[in-house]
Amino acid sequence: MRSFVKLLVTDAPASVRFYEGLGFERIASEPPILRLQWGGESDVYLINPPASLKLEGRKGMGVLVGFRAGEAGVDAVAAKATALGAPVEGPQVQPWYTREIIVTDPDGYRLNFIEPA
Repeated sequence: MRSFVKLLVTDAPASVRFYEGLGFERIASEPPILRLQWGGESDVYLINPPASLKLEGRKGMGVLVGFRAGEAGVDAVAAKATALGAPVEGPQVQPWYTREIIVTDPDGYRLNFIEPA
């Protein structure tokens, strides 16, 4: 099994629309779990937790979920995110020779899209 990330979301349909709008592909949908994939190589599982589990506070504090931007690059991802009304930070060239943006999803998770500088 390859690496993946699980994100607990408060509104699964809204999250799926957001992620698909960014360019993620839906691979499987078996509620309460939806499997998405970025660029054929990175899996994201959106988990709709039971109502008894309260998701309070800021999600993913101090964590960036990273993805290679792909051929279209960070500018294309930033444009899609902006069209979806999502906050976008950057692009910024990092000292480690990458150009990066950070997109915040509807639940506050921070997605880091990266391309070579």
